[in-house]
Amino acid sequence: MRDTIDTDAHIKGWQIDADPSNDPTYPMRRRLDADQHNAAWMRPPRQPVDVEVLHSIERPDLTAVFGTSTPPSGLSGTIRRAAFAYSESSYLHWIPLVLADRINVVEGVLDDLRRGRIPNVFAEAGGKAEWTYNRRSLIDRTFVLAAIVTVTAGYVRALRMRRSRGA
Repeated sequence: MRDTIDTDAHIKGWQIDADPSNDPTYPMRRRLDADQHNAAWMRPPRQPVDVEVLHSIERPDLTAVFGTSTPPSGLSGTIRRAAFAYSESSYLHWIPLVLADRINVVEGVLDDLRRGRIPNVFAEAGGKAEWTYNRRSLIDRTFVLAAIVTVTAGYVRALRMRRSRGA
């Protein structure tokens, strides 16, 4: 069996943890689960829960600190609540969360319009940075979006004309 400490020692950073006295995680490797209850630190005080907070079914309780800036609401909140009924190892947890994020964006735009504000979607999506650093991709995506909108609008118009002739 080859001695990797000697053969790989010339590569900077390799075998840095080969020596147990130089490995900061070494004492933790041998500790049993029961020993963790005797940790030398105190659990931080719990953050008060004043909004609905969704948490994984793998955790029996909330963490000490959590985000409260956007509690679940609307259709996206309903989808999130359904997603948190499943394990984090399941697609039934993650796919609905991605869908809920997309729906939440639409809900935000509709909420802005309801309040009389016109959202600056270009700026909020990082359009200025895209124009500065990734102009070609931005132009390509804009043309593709324009083509999709044009084809969709033409299709809808053709359907309406067909219905008006048949009626």
